[in-house]
Amino acid sequence: MKKIVLLLIVSMTILTIHGQDISGQWNGVLKVQGIQLRLVFNITKDEKGYSSTMDSPDQGAKGIPVTSTNFENSILKIELSNAGIFYEGTLNDKHVFIGIFKQSGQSFPLNLTQEKIEKEKVVRPQEPTKPYPYYSEDVKFENTKDKITLAGTLTLPKKDGIFPAVILITGSGPQNRDEELLGHKPFLVLSDYLTKNGIAVLRYDDRGTAESTGNFKTATTRDFVTDVEFALKYLLTRKEIDKNHIGLIGHSEGGIIAPIVAAKSKDVNFIVLLAGTGIRGDKLLLLQQELIGKVSGTNDADLQKNKLISKGAFDIVLKSKNTDSLKTELTNYISQAMKDNPNLSKKLSGMSKDDFVKLQVTQLISPWMNYFIKYDPSLILEKVKSPVLAINGSKDLQVPAKVNLEAIKKALEKGGNKNVTTKELPNLNHLFQESKTGAPSEYATIQQTFSPIALSEILHWILKQVN
Repeated sequence: MKKIVLLLIVSMTILTIHGQDISGQWNGVLKVQGIQLRLVFNITKDEKGYSSTMDSPDQGAKGIPVTSTNFENSILKIELSNAGIFYEGTLNDKHVFIGIFKQSGQSFPLNLTQEKIEKEKVVRPQEPTKPYPYYSEDVKFENTKDKITLAGTLTLPKKDGIFPAVILITGSGPQNRDEELLGHKPFLVLSDYLTKNGIAVLRYDDRGTAESTGNFKTATTRDFVTDVEFALKYLLTRKEIDKNHIGLIGHSEGGIIAPIVAAKSKDVNFIVLLAGTGIRGDKLLLLQQELIGKVSGTNDADLQKNKLISKGAFDIVLKSKNTDSLKTELTNYISQAMKDNPNLSKKLSGMSKDDFVKLQVTQLISPWMNYFIKYDPSLILEKVKSPVLAINGSKDLQVPAKVNLEAIKKALEKGGNKNVTTKELPNLNHLFQESKTGAPSEYATIQQTFSPIALSEILHWILKQVN
């Protein structure tokens, strides 16, 4: 008799779960190689069934369209075909989906709950805590050209006084004012260090990110240049700022943006390029792909094959002038590359060939990528007359030190710039952390946010320019 009662209870539980309406917000934290990424699925139901959108709060992305949403027999299936994303989870009696998140052939555990989830706190010893021993003010300024508002923080050594200043310019991807990524806040650490040592710092959220308005997705490097120009105009209105000693510090893509602004404006007194690039975008991407592939264990034959395929795609982008024809050409080219290299298809692990091709084409025709592939920073560097410090980590696999530092120095000197300092710092990666291999997979696992050696190099060089 007891067995029959137990079965009845189990049956009723299953029926309850099957009949549930799962509309609402479902939250999870994706953990990949030490990285924590919050994901939110916003599910709605109508007479036709379920539909949803996805948010990625840590990447500043909201309302990402979902291709299909199905819920049947306690199993939730969500697909974002353009991004190569597929999620499948089973609803348990605790109202939690236990499931797997797949993207581009990789699979990761991801459980979803309707309760709000916070990321696990990670210890970052260098991250400063309030109260700060200096003045900090949240500010907003307008980019009147693009009609957007940029929100940031201005830190001053003291509330009153006149101080030299720098504007911090983030790298690629939507970043907040701290350049927050993978549990690190490099710009918070950098601004704290500089302000404690007498330098005012303005840092701000990228357009369309955090508290700044605008559309990040449609923006190119040139658009981000205008944001810096209006940040500079804002600083010039502040009575606490020494108008003759304002500099720009750009990290990665920010190291492309800073020279463009400096070449146009006499108000820029100096620039610091942190892993800035000196070679054309397509060449940089090929080097990056090869170096990261090597450290990830890809064999030489596959590395060369991937390089040839990527180069062919970049060459098509370089020659293109029309987005519609570019899309068709790239689709045909990548589809043919898949046919000619059957081994590539084997590595998709559940992702269809068509979806893979669409994903690659979408990335390549995006305004940002199209601009980046074609952009040659050396042409602008030749026009920069203000003092320049360019530093790179020797283990930087995203912006390889030697080739980029040499290209930066050559371009600046060709233009007649006589105040150029370039330095390759041993064992530092793209984020200027002390690292073992330099692989991006290490970034989140390293406790250090910003090498004290790099911080010291930046400060001492700036002090020479402003004193």
